[in-house]
Amino acid sequence: MLTITEYEVEHIKDPFRILEGKRYEYKLDVEVPEDDELYSENGLYVRAIYNEREEGGRLVKYDLYEKSTDRYLDFDLEDDEVRMIEAFCREHLEDAEA
Repeated sequence: MLTITEYEVEHIKDPFRILEGKRYEYKLDVEVPEDDELYSENGLYVRAIYNEREEGGRLVKYDLYEKSTDRYLDFDLEDDEVRMIEAFCREHLEDAEA
């Protein structure tokens, strides 16, 4: 299971209205146990896009990156990890820059 250690969130302007509602980009620094297939000595972060609408929000997309190299990692998270990230994003919307 991954643990979020630090995060940044930013409200993304969407002049073309590709998605209804407000879009937020998160950069989540994460730690994973050494025995996890995602583990990297260089550290990991998740780049997540969260969309907030009147009827509720949802995680639109996430990508995993190696922290020190910014190299994209082609891995999928477990369902419970995706739900945890989605809940974290929902709880930290107010931290976004206006």
